[in-house]
Amino acid sequence: MEKAKEKPDITVQNVKKTNIQKGLDLSGGTRVLLRPDIEATRPDIEATITDKEITDLIDVLNNRLNTYGLSDVQIRPAKDRRGNKLVLIEIAGASRQEVKELIEQQGKFEAKIGNKTVFVGSEKDITFVCKGDGTCSGIQSCNKQSDETYLCTFEFQIKLSAEAAKRHAEITKNIPVKTEQDNTKLYLELPLDLYLDNKLVNTLQISENLKGKETTSIAISGPGIGQIQETAYDEAFREMGRLQTILITGSLPFGLKVEKLDSISPFVGNDFIKNAFLVGFLALISVAVIIFIRFRKLKIVFPMALTMMSEIFIILGVAAFIGWRLDLVSIAGIIASVGTGVDDQIVITDEIIKGEQRGYNWKQRIKSAFFIIFSAYATTLVAMLPLWNAGAGLVRGFALTTIIGITVGVFITRPAYASMIEKLLND
Repeated sequence: MEKAKEKPDITVQNVKKTNIQKGLDLSGGTRVLLRPDIEATRPDIEATITDKEITDLIDVLNNRLNTYGLSDVQIRPAKDRRGNKLVLIEIAGASRQEVKELIEQQGKFEAKIGNKTVFVGSEKDITFVCKGDGTCSGIQSCNKQSDETYLCTFEFQIKLSAEAAKRHAEITKNIPVKTEQDNTKLYLELPLDLYLDNKLVNTLQISENLKGKETTSIAISGPGIGQIQETAYDEAFREMGRLQTILITGSLPFGLKVEKLDSISPFVGNDFIKNAFLVGFLALISVAVIIFIRFRKLKIVFPMALTMMSEIFIILGVAAFIGWRLDLVSIAGIIASVGTGVDDQIVITDEIIKGEQRGYNWKQRIKSAFFIIFSAYATTLVAMLPLWNAGAGLVRGFALTTIIGITVGVFITRPAYASMIEKLLND
């Protein structure tokens, strides 16, 4: 049986127990903020970028990252304080270095013979790239080069279009063939040079049998070097995957600058979740004690605590329904909205008690309380809107969960709390 030349593409992960999606702060991964480098790509025209170009860029990045095998990728447009268009990428479970290398490269691939281009990395020239098939791609050999290094070589097949094959035939038909000392003819005098972003990445000899031939099948090869054989193998495998991905997805419409790159450990997120539950429980007890000291009635404390917990569950339910990823700023927004809810419940309770002392009927007391609550709601809502795009959208989760929380409170939990208090205080 022939030994497989590629590692099996297997991913193992725990089965999800909830529809709530965790952001990078809680699950771990890499977050990258990119700025399109159009000045370098288009130096002769005005350096502006359109929304369509941002959309095209996001499509290519999505295709590139997914093809490379990175799962759970989130890419969205963003803006800085000056209104400059940026791109924010969040990738769960990816290392800092492999993400940086994959997205920093524009991916402009060219194959040249001398100074003439045979084909470029696009669907127009390359019709097929072998990936994930051990019969036409894989690690061909691993050899020890010295006492300290190993060299592994990868190879994979690509298919050229008829136009690219014709260019190959036109360029090679007049190139002389090397003649060895024993008069055996092996290769053409000029090799096929492979360039990635104008940098020479590999040189392939052209067999004499391909001279003037319209060949549509070419083997791309390259090395991986390491101090031990396993390291060299992994490096060759990684480099092969990167080059295959670029050839499949094509080049980016322009270069990219990494404005900010953060790598987050999943262990930090797990510790934070545990601490958040503990602190939340202690906060609930503390609020209940303070409310009891203020009103001296347990029948006010219990519905208030129940309302606080209900708001948290409703906010989490809405987040799960819309597919919003909860991160640290989102949790801060939940805390802020629940805190606002406690304030509103105290206002309702105070207005009901004071209104009773002044001889107001129930409708007048509730109307007075909700006038204050709606005023605070409108003020908070307006204050959250500018945060939607602040910090390139990194605090959007805080704005969203706060808006969801206060909206749920004003239209659902506050009226429910008022109804409970009415019945409890009238008993």
